[in-house]
Amino acid sequence: MIVSAILRSKGYEEFLPTYRVKRKWSDRIKEIETPLFTGYVFCRLNSGVPWSIVTTPGVVRIVGTRKDISVIDDKEIEVIQRVMKAGVKVEPCAYAKIGDRVRITNGPLSGVQGIVTGYKNQQHLVLSVDLIQSSVSVEVDGYDLAPITKPSTAASDNCASVPHSGIFPVTDPILVAG
Repeated sequence: MIVSAILRSKGYEEFLPTYRVKRKWSDRIKEIETPLFTGYVFCRLNSGVPWSIVTTPGVVRIVGTRKDISVIDDKEIEVIQRVMKAGVKVEPCAYAKIGDRVRITNGPLSGVQGIVTGYKNQQHLVLSVDLIQSSVSVEVDGYDLAPITKPSTAASDNCASVPHSGIFPVTDPILVAG
């Protein structure tokens, strides 16, 4: 979260989605805010890689090759931002490309598309950021869902929380690792 704050103070448009999780300490259980995509901060760049990002404390590297920065589709970032603004329960989960692809047809997430899974006896929609092969699971019980494509025969029954490590995305969106 420090990298995100430093990038913001340098004038960059950054995005660090977070969620609340309960952690057990030796003497108590505490709810803390933690990054939704562990190890990643999204940051918009106009062109090139400014040296001021690369030298930011906590930045490990920018996702891509030595010659090219990997760019995350704006639509993927916009969907995650919309989910965060909607205030629905969200948590990281294993990256998933299988299952039924659907679109939510009502409520604050109307139009959002993702993959339906069953998780903790509830219906969830998995939203994925393909470049970093990470996904988040959004509770969608009570939302009307419309199929986009023919359902897959290999639908996922579980979307377990999995820690992610590595580099950071920054949006033109590019990824900055920290």
